[in-house]
Amino acid sequence: MPTAHRPQYIEFISRLRQARKAKSITQTDLGERLNKPQSFISKVETCERRLDLLEAAEWCLALGIKLDDVLPPEYRASLEAHYDDQPATEGQ
Repeated sequence: MPTAHRPQYIEFISRLRQARKAKSITQTDLGERLNKPQSFISKVETCERRLDLLEAAEWCLALGIKLDDVLPPEYRASLEAHYDDQPATEGQ
């Protein structure tokens, strides 16, 4: 099925799916952790349904991974460069 999603989004979803499978978590198990039906997980993993940022963060928490771990490399590098350029704030 053709998708209107950017290649980076498709890669991100692929990385989420790979992380789920690497932890031997089924779509049903993940759905239970997220309080969502298995069909929701399937639709996300086939790019029929798009995750928003908060849903992606919840997904990562449910898998026990960091969001950075599943971002495509160009985004990780860009974010790291951005945060490296920021001055330290008081209290950190």
